[in-house]
Amino acid sequence: MTLALINGRVLTGHGWQNNLAVLLEGGHIADLLPPDDPRIRNAPQHDLQGARLLPGFIDVQVNGGGGVLFNDAPTVETIRQIGAAHRRYGTTGFLPTLISDDVQVMRAALDAVEQALAEGVPGVLGIHLEGPYLAPARKGVHDPKFFHTPGSDELAQLCAPHRGVRLLTLAPERVPLASIGALAAAGVIVCAGHTAADYATTHAALAAGVRGFTHLFNAMTPFGSREPGVVGAALEDVDSWCGVIVDGHHVHPASLRVAIAAKPRGKMLLVTDAMPPVGADDPHFVLNGETITGKDGICQTAQGVLAGSALDMASAVRNAVQMLGLPLGEAVRMASTYPADFLGLGASHGRIAAGYQADLVVLDDEYHVQQSWIAGVANA
Repeated sequence: MTLALINGRVLTGHGWQNNLAVLLEGGHIADLLPPDDPRIRNAPQHDLQGARLLPGFIDVQVNGGGGVLFNDAPTVETIRQIGAAHRRYGTTGFLPTLISDDVQVMRAALDAVEQALAEGVPGVLGIHLEGPYLAPARKGVHDPKFFHTPGSDELAQLCAPHRGVRLLTLAPERVPLASIGALAAAGVIVCAGHTAADYATTHAALAAGVRGFTHLFNAMTPFGSREPGVVGAALEDVDSWCGVIVDGHHVHPASLRVAIAAKPRGKMLLVTDAMPPVGADDPHFVLNGETITGKDGICQTAQGVLAGSALDMASAVRNAVQMLGLPLGEAVRMASTYPADFLGLGASHGRIAAGYQADLVVLDDEYHVQQSWIAGVANA
């Protein structure tokens, strides 16, 4: 299939370009060309009518959407339903995320993602296991009855050859450094999160193979004057990535602006930590036997404990512009280019350039998604 996207404001590696057409062929971006190029004139055309054409958003932390939670039914159909719900908001690549659970559920989730990748379920890039190797003191809404140190059998399963990306969030004080190193050597992306570690422990974990930080500031030791904590180690380290939930609830905008200024450009990612209410009519869901309510973009227990979010990626981009004062192009890169780099997919995803997968989003001036393509296939 060949298609030329014309009359758009295209976000390229050189910024916004108004006089470019994007030629799609066989699921990839074949070229970026002047609108009067013969290849454009001779191809079927889709007129964007001045809307912005962006690289599709990549969300590395998606617990649920469309009324379903991955933990409740770790199946291919659940993954498909979550992906369809988030695609409405510009997410063309995502990691189904499993909240701490028992070993059997983890195994089912790993198998489901393997099958989803084999079947080519749109948007699936791999899996994110958030736990269960976490700290009780920073548990959030995770059920600590599942927390433990991984044994040799679990490590072997996590390190086994696999399709797609495999990301694991753990508390570095709860997992031996040698195990962190083994996971990293096997290609698992290891992130620190839900951790009570001090600065020294976090620094050692970074040296052992930790590559990022899950929802920076939330569920981790804060940055202090005499004890920099996990946050201090994260902001000091120039090589690691940090995911941030920009919803106005999880982190104060001023703290996010400071963090973005501290890290090298390209190391901060927008994530949603989304729960079932995203793309669903029902704002309620059940987690670990407790009813959670989503309202005004926030998910909470009856006691007011944050339980993921009702955030979508288009809203995260809008919030990054309106709450944090970021240029739109940079906010989009935090939702697309930088997550692709973090996942090791920077040569194939997250950019509008020749040879890249045709994962694209059309955004209007109010930050609403008008259309999307995944591997060149438009949404219905």
